[in-house]
Amino acid sequence: MEKSALTNITEKLTQPEKNFVSDLKHLAGEARRQAYRCADHLLVVRNWLIGWRIVTQEQNGKERAKYGEHVIELASQTLTEEYGRGFGLTSIKNMRSFYLMFSK
Repeated sequence: MEKSALTNITEKLTQPEKNFVSDLKHLAGEARRQAYRCADHLLVVRNWLIGWRIVTQEQNGKERAKYGEHVIELASQTLTEEYGRGFGLTSIKNMRSFYLMFSK
């Protein structure tokens, strides 16, 4: 439906209908905001856990390991292949750094 058609509909509403529509918009908008917040939270947790896995599990808790670059490259290649964008070398290195910064 075009915006002008929507404008015409809302202009013809009674006050109780306008209140009803306003409540629906508020509910839909708040649910969307909460969903975005949850998604953002999950991405932070995911990134921290990937960094943890690289450092703690593969590097035995050391900030650097001789094969650390290989681990990062392997993570980047396999995650990009499986999930697409967002897992480039720079992103994986940032996830590792994020974990190191907030490991305590």
